[in-house]
Amino acid sequence: MFNTLFDQVDSIIVRDPAARNRLEVITCYPGLHAVWIHRVSHSLWNLGLKWIARLLSMISRWITGIEIHPGAKIGRRVFLDHGLGIVIGETTEIGDDCTIYQGVTLGGTSLYKGVKRHPTLGKGVVVSAGAKVLGGFTVGDGARVGSNAVVLKEIPAGATAVGIPARILHPDLPQVASTDSKTKEYFSAYGVTPNVDDPVSMALKGLIDATLEQEAKIAVLEKALAKLSNAPATSQDTGEASDTKRDLGALKEWLKE
Repeated sequence: MFNTLFDQVDSIIVRDPAARNRLEVITCYPGLHAVWIHRVSHSLWNLGLKWIARLLSMISRWITGIEIHPGAKIGRRVFLDHGLGIVIGETTEIGDDCTIYQGVTLGGTSLYKGVKRHPTLGKGVVVSAGAKVLGGFTVGDGARVGSNAVVLKEIPAGATAVGIPARILHPDLPQVASTDSKTKEYFSAYGVTPNVDDPVSMALKGLIDATLEQEAKIAVLEKALAKLSNAPATSQDTGEASDTKRDLGALKEWLKE
């Protein structure tokens, strides 16, 4: 029992640079308290004492600001960082070593009882502040959900989801789901994935490149036609083409920022 307790506390110290020692984590981290109370309420739920389990979960919500349905399944070393406003639904399943930040909703979109309405998070998943993961699908091991993203479909293992509705980015960091020093090195706080471009921005850059290429080809064709007709291209047309190219170039640079 105490080994499990210290294992979870130590995993929080690894993932949170503000945590200075075990005593501070045990006494001052509401996310840890919410998980502990949930362990009790979940046991009561499985024993058939559902009203008492729900009552205990509501007391936990009042104390910690975190709402976890007693039917939810939570793995080992799960860290609810800050935690205020987190809502975890009845059929949610959370794997080991997951990190969930404040304001996250793991909710359901179905009204049918007895079905899987809420998401399943694999091992080492990071769900960032304000994100909404809605539906009975799976978020793969090591996946990351960006701040305020609205996830409505499955996320592959190791991928990053951003935006509304969420779009899938591919990973650029090694995936490690353990509590050793490598976890601290590669842990993605708030689901941030550096050096990865938004696929929409990449598509826009491609369109701009294609437009610039077409502008150059059109200019060449205009010069060839002018030579054939012995009528040189007007300076006004040349100036308009130059302005268009300059505007597209500025837009492309802005997308790179």
